[in-house]
Amino acid sequence: MFPTTLLTTLLLALSVAANPVLVDRSPVTLPISRRLNLTSVHNLVRHDQNRAKALKLKGSSKGLGSRAVVNEAVDNQAVTYVASVGVGSPATTYSLLIDTGSSNTWVGAGKAYVKTSTSTQTSNRVSVTYGSGSFSGTEFTDTVTLASGLVISKQSIGVASTSTGFDGVDGILGIGPVDLTVDTLSPATSSSIPTVTDNLFSNGVISAHSIGISFEPTTVEDTVNGEITWGGTDSSKFTGSITFIPITSTSPASEFWGINQSVRYGASTSILATTAGIVDTGTTLVLLATNGFNKYKTATGGVLDNNTGLLRITSTQFSNLQSLFFVAGGATFELTANAQLFPRSLNTDIGGVASSIYLIVNDLGSNSGEGLDFINGYTFLERFYSVFDTANKRVGFATTPFTTATTN
Repeated sequence: MFPTTLLTTLLLALSVAANPVLVDRSPVTLPISRRLNLTSVHNLVRHDQNRAKALKLKGSSKGLGSRAVVNEAVDNQAVTYVASVGVGSPATTYSLLIDTGSSNTWVGAGKAYVKTSTSTQTSNRVSVTYGSGSFSGTEFTDTVTLASGLVISKQSIGVASTSTGFDGVDGILGIGPVDLTVDTLSPATSSSIPTVTDNLFSNGVISAHSIGISFEPTTVEDTVNGEITWGGTDSSKFTGSITFIPITSTSPASEFWGINQSVRYGASTSILATTAGIVDTGTTLVLLATNGFNKYKTATGGVLDNNTGLLRITSTQFSNLQSLFFVAGGATFELTANAQLFPRSLNTDIGGVASSIYLIVNDLGSNSGEGLDFINGYTFLERFYSVFDTANKRVGFATTPFTTATTN
């Protein structure tokens, strides 16, 4: 167990939309809390790269399900978002990671599962490998309460008998595409397991089969900065219109919330030509295929920092740092110079030096051309509102009041 002094909880609690009216099937907002859990040098980069390997292998091994295993050292989640979710009746509250890169919901990593009158064990075993951790256990169906007005009866959940890499949380709330659940049950089945979003929609609790997510950049260890909205969007969290990008047809990115995108540094330096990658709340950094990352490294003048695994630049290089542009869906999304920095006030939390300047763009770990060439992680999403639209098979981005903020 890692020292608790190194586990910093950055805050809980956004207000749930007041008195949602079920007959109107109004969008309902769920609070999500930022949790920083960085317990060893290189943990941040290693966690994200291991996760990327697992996602690529899982997506390219469709039909192998949980047997798509990456043999890497297990790290605890680095920067995660968690929600308080009730299971059972009366409900026991669990702290679950919000994950768009997986689709199974499960509990038992920390707090033990409490059976109630709504708990029904099935004959199935369930297991999932994430690269940054894994779990295996038994499938139950139970009542899941996400927020006032968001109640699902007979939701399939996993109850972990073993888990690794999830200290400090109780499990995962999987909100990725439903096909990611295929073959996670044994005896193996080709059928998928409806996600919480699927069941909310099919039960008529929400009128739109989509999710909106808002993050905000932060430089302090205790702040309110996240929410997830089922069945619509929260217009107070974004500016202008939402640009929608179709899910890519390129595998393995197509198995996730994958899109086609190109990346440019400054006015004319191509980093990645149009290629497929994914949008993922479970990844902290912006990861680029190795050949693209090397171009970015050269363009910025950054050097690899041995303590953090991140690129480090000087104050002079920061003053010359150009924006990084992501072109997708006919629109351009600008990650400003400031947005490319890891929050300087949190440098020591990742094993860095307080006075140093670190970049949040890093190496995916493989060259482009493998069908998953970038990951737009949380450090991208904290500057743009995101929409995950199952019904129309698309991802949406919009600017926010924080897109051009000089927060970091």
